[in-house]
Amino acid sequence: MFIFDHMNLYDLFVKPYETYSTAQILMEASATVFGILSVYFSIKKNIWVYPTGIVSTLIYVYILFNFGLLGDCMINVYYTVMSVYGWILWAKNSEDHIHVEVNWASKKEWGYGILLFVLSLILVTGVYYYKPYIDNQFSMKAVNLGLYHLDWGNWLDVVTTSVFLVGMWFMAKRRIENWIFWIIGDFICIPMMIYKGLGITSVQYLVFTIMAIQGYAEWKKSYKEKKL
Repeated sequence: MFIFDHMNLYDLFVKPYETYSTAQILMEASATVFGILSVYFSIKKNIWVYPTGIVSTLIYVYILFNFGLLGDCMINVYYTVMSVYGWILWAKNSEDHIHVEVNWASKKEWGYGILLFVLSLILVTGVYYYKPYIDNQFSMKAVNLGLYHLDWGNWLDVVTTSVFLVGMWFMAKRRIENWIFWIIGDFICIPMMIYKGLGITSVQYLVFTIMAIQGYAEWKKSYKEKKL
């Protein structure tokens, strides 16, 4: 039984990296470190959540572009732009230019969040619809557009991208609910990243899930203390 389990772990976390260069492995590991730092700073309500997060997503943009996964690459560009937006909002609402106060979302903001989720589902599905064209270096030669090429991992990616976008928006607005979206999205991403052959990144999402639960508790505690 131990040998069987060991072989499974090898196939999941080691074998995919046999074809990777040392530089590629180090880059993915670096993106993971910066991603974890970003979540740590987010828990602390520290504006450094955004510079570290941007470094992480930009590294993934480079990795995915070089792997020819241009659809996924464009989604990480999307994350980077949202991070810049969040950075600007936090900078405007920080008295010491480092830390911010947090609050619960209003009904109106929840409405915007739901609308953002739906629009993101449409946008990301559209990206996947054109993914054969994108992955073919923007050439229509021998390319059939559609969603026929999507597997369960891709469909999960559509959902998690939309979940994360809403989470990023709530975080930019400094709303405690952002952690709920991170917990859901991070948990879903664990098996999805293993399926994509990104074992290091799957471990990152496991850490993210644990940290997001901690972040939710910390932000709730901070809000209660502010109200006392």
